Amino acid sequence: MNFANLRDRAFANESLSRSECCAVLECPMERFEELSMHVYTVRQRYHGQKVSVQILTNAKSGNCDQNCAYCAQSAVSSAKIDRYSLAPFEVLANNAATAAGKGVNRHCVGLSGMRFGDDQIEAFCGHIRRLKMGTPICCSIGFVTKFQAIRLRESGITRINHNLNTGRNFYPKICTTHTYDERLANIAMLQSIGFEICCGGIVGMGESNDDVIDMLLEVRRIRPECVPINFLIPIQGTPLAAANLQKLTPEYCLRVLMLARLLNPRADVRCAAGRELYLKGHHALMFRAVNSIFAAGYLTASGEGIEDAIGMIRECGFEYASE
Repeated sequence: MNFANLRDRAFANESLSRSECCAVLECPMERFEELSMHVYTVRQRYHGQKVSVQILTNAKSGNCDQNCAYCAQSAVSSAKIDRYSLAPFEVLANNAATAAGKGVNRHCVGLSGMRFGDDQIEAFCGHIRRLKMGTPICCSIGFVTKFQAIRLRESGITRINHNLNTGRNFYPKICTTHTYDERLANIAMLQSIGFEICCGGIVGMGESNDDVIDMLLEVRRIRPECVPINFLIPIQGTPLAAANLQKLTPEYCLRVLMLARLLNPRADVRCAAGRELYLKGHHALMFRAVNSIFAAGYLTASGEGIEDAIGMIRECGFEYASE
């Protein structure tokens, strides 16, 4: 495989074939440095040396009626987590103040559940309108109606996260209470009214390389502004608590991130959950592909603190892209 050709295809914003995607995921160790440097040139062209940091607030926790196998908040989870409806405004305000004070790039707000009443959306929009902290807000809020989406946009939310999570063929093994096509339709509706989209997935749930490729090729067709890649954090009480994680070596995780970059050269490619678990000691290599990370936790899982994340970025020779 000519990896320089893949770099040039990324510069031309051309997709890759399935065989080329497979070559990236199966890159032999003797060619790993070669591949990573070609990917690095793509990352540098569109993002230089900058790394943005995002924080996440869980504004509604647990009590979800969906059966997503990886999630501690799902209907099939017995995980010991906090469960609450809409968090008080002060919780969002304190996290927004932290985001502004640390200069983080974006404040992501998650609400468990897939569908909400108009009154719930209005209450949430009221919180958002009151924040006025200056940090852009991304919301992960499942399926919303067009009317609700417009109200969210009017409140000041500019971007919505809606992950595909995995490939189409593997999806029924992860969730059966909604369909893959419902996710795609929701994303298309959000884009039609002007939202930026954050869309990626989770690796390590038992899927094959073909499933990872399916997901990443579909993500490319969506053309999101941000592509978050999560690596499974097994949570006791969820169906994937005992998942086989042998595949999630640092090298494999890095190859997944590199493929995400080659397929989405201009997007923010974000290493999200699992970064601290699977890529500890490999962040300098990770930043050859990604230009964005989370800090301070992942909904129901803890994570590296903001100051430590900023320090790590600089120690790796990259620039913290503060707001």
